[in-house]
Amino acid sequence: MEHLTTVKELHEAGMFMKENDLVWGTAGNISARDGGNQFYISSSGTHVGNMNVDDFSLCSFEEGWVSGKKPSKEYNMHRAVYEERPEIGAILHASPFYSTLIACSAVELPSNYFVEAMYYLERVERIPYFHPGSRELADAVKEKAKDTNVMLLENHGVLVYDENIKEARMALQTMEYTAKMHITAIEKGITMQGMSKDQEHDFLQNSGYKPVRNWSR
Repeated sequence: MEHLTTVKELHEAGMFMKENDLVWGTAGNISARDGGNQFYISSSGTHVGNMNVDDFSLCSFEEGWVSGKKPSKEYNMHRAVYEERPEIGAILHASPFYSTLIACSAVELPSNYFVEAMYYLERVERIPYFHPGSRELADAVKEKAKDTNVMLLENHGVLVYDENIKEARMALQTMEYTAKMHITAIEKGITMQGMSKDQEHDFLQNSGYKPVRNWSR
């Protein structure tokens, strides 16, 4: 398969997601951009944590499925993000337990508990339920793609994306860790001492932790 490096990185990301309870069964799909208008995505029906390097499909914006096995039916959702965000290099879609619990409820996902949460969860958008693989879901994701890198897909799962696989992986892990911390605090009756909005803003602007994200809206 061409561009084996991209596929190997995706394969490693899938194993990482499985090892860290970020994915289960066939409930998820992952992709990485390969050139300006092409991307590799996990093929239909695959277990993200148990894929081989030939379990990926090459798709393009213009042609759809180009080569390899039949792509995940949610490739249009991935394509929507890549089209709206040229700087995005990787997308991870999964249903980790605690994050999906929040996506299926009215509970808000906090972003002010600790450093990584303040950065990766600075903006979280909710996407109303649409059937997986539907044009309606792809359109809803595309509409919000420039507003965030983290989406709660209601009654479905989560979607995270970033400039590369490593950052997207970190965002997904941070999301699930924060969600687990939040739900555990609710269960145990623990009052969390989150940072204030002013402290969050000061962290993002002045900590030197990472460059401030340039949101379009």
